[in-house]
Amino acid sequence: MKNVLASSIALLTTTSLASAGGLDRGGNAYSVLFEEGNYVQLSFASTVPDVSGDYPAALGGGSTDNMAEGYFNAGFALKYGVTDQIDLALFINQPYGADANYTGGVYTGLAAEWDTTQIAAVAKYQAAERVSVYGGVRAIQSEASINIPATLTGAVEYTAETESNTQFGYVLGAAYEIPDIALRVSLTYESGVTHDFDTAEAFVGASALDSVTDIELPQSLALDFQTGIAAGTLLFGSVKWTEWSVWEVRPALYEGATGGDRVTGIDDDVITYRVGLGRQINDELSVFGRITYETDNGGEASRLAPTDGSTSVGIGGSYAIDDWKITGGVEYAMLGDATDGSGVEFTDNSAVGFGVTVGYSF
Repeated sequence: MKNVLASSIALLTTTSLASAGGLDRGGNAYSVLFEEGNYVQLSFASTVPDVSGDYPAALGGGSTDNMAEGYFNAGFALKYGVTDQIDLALFINQPYGADANYTGGVYTGLAAEWDTTQIAAVAKYQAAERVSVYGGVRAIQSEASINIPATLTGAVEYTAETESNTQFGYVLGAAYEIPDIALRVSLTYESGVTHDFDTAEAFVGASALDSVTDIELPQSLALDFQTGIAAGTLLFGSVKWTEWSVWEVRPALYEGATGGDRVTGIDDDVITYRVGLGRQINDELSVFGRITYETDNGGEASRLAPTDGSTSVGIGGSYAIDDWKITGGVEYAMLGDATDGSGVEFTDNSAVGFGVTVGYSF
């Protein structure tokens, strides 16, 4: 059961597909806290989305072409046992991001980029034989830029670029385990953070302003579980709520010039469900699969992330030899249909993700 357990957990970090309107790209793999002994892990993932929409006749018809650029994520995790009861872990990754670039129709020139880097330090305390608690601090550094063409402002081209900004949040969690049957249930809370970006805004050739833009990143609550259901077979899954309704972008110059409009935002919170099975083939090899469903909420879609919900299927395998473990996975996501405020309909969109994780126990 050990190999199946390890590989099933690793799957959760090997692929990172577009979700929450394309902004959530995967976070800390807290399962590393429960690895035996000391452990270090490197993970790499590449995602290729295909997201396009059809303009209504009022905007000239035709296609937006693919507006979502592919992206690459890398992550690092280290877990070190201080005593029999205390473990420390360090995580580095890119939890959020956006890469939008329109090349077709009246939206041509509309582009945005959001980059983040997260460093988290977490401690776990074994409070009883089957109960543990954990918590720590996380620092998130972000920066963003946006370009809105004159065809959408009704006047002249608008640009905004932020300086890098770092803010701190915290993590709290608890877990219950029965090792004999590979059972573990954990509940993890991550606080939100609010960036106060120094922002250079301009309506090109008309006006400019150096402003401060507050953008809130969401808090979340995740319930993860796993349990053996037969010899060599593991059932695992999760339910995660993320408060994406707090995320919106309102730079001062743009808001004032448009009478209170925001550049972009997400109207609703997001709930993501996952369930999967892992199966041990032999002492070295195990395979697994999972299904992920993210709720759709309806309403107006953001032009910079024009999807609403998703359903994805992932498969992969893990090979362990001596103290090394290599896991690979591929996932295909069917992204939910959405309509933006101008009536552009985004339908039949998808994304493919590939990931590899390399772990070493020492």
